[in-house]
Amino acid sequence: MMPAPTLRLRFREMTAGDLAEIATLETGGSRGPEGWIDWTLRSYEQHGFGLWVIETHAGDFVGDCGLTMQDVEGEQVVEVGWHVRTPLRRRGYASEAAVSVRAAARDAGVGHLVAIIRPSNLASQRVATKVGLALEREVHAHGGPALVFGADLASPGEPT
Repeated sequence: MMPAPTLRLRFREMTAGDLAEIATLETGGSRGPEGWIDWTLRSYEQHGFGLWVIETHAGDFVGDCGLTMQDVEGEQVVEVGWHVRTPLRRRGYASEAAVSVRAAARDAGVGHLVAIIRPSNLASQRVATKVGLALEREVHAHGGPALVFGADLASPGEPT
C-alpha cells in the first residue's frame, strides 16, 4: 500500500539512508532517528504500512506521514500520523499528505482511523479536523494525556 501522490507531494518508503532528514523532525518519544527508522521498517514488514517519507515532486524532504498500529488503553488501533520539518509548517503539507493517507487506508479496508494528539498540539488538532477526524475521547497514551480523534472510513464525505 502506498498513498497516491498529491498536487505538491509524493510518498516513498523510509530507508536507513533517510537518517539525516529524519533527525530534523520533532517525532516525540525516546526512539531517536535510528530507532524511528527501525520501527517504521518493522511496521512495513508486520503490517504492510508505516510512515512514508513525504517529499515535494522535486525531491525535497518535507517530513513523514502514514499509518501505524498503536495501543490505546489496551485497544489496537490504526493511527494516521504526520511530522513536518519546522521551517515547512503552516503550508498545508500535513493536511495534504494526511488526506491521501486516509484514502489509502480506506482503500486498504481500514474501518476506523484515529490520530492520537497531545492536548497542547493545537496545530495537529487542526490537521486532524481538516482531514475529517473528530474528537472521540481523552486517554492516557505514550506516557501522558492525549486526545483521540477518529472517523469511520466506510462513511461518505471524504475530505478533499
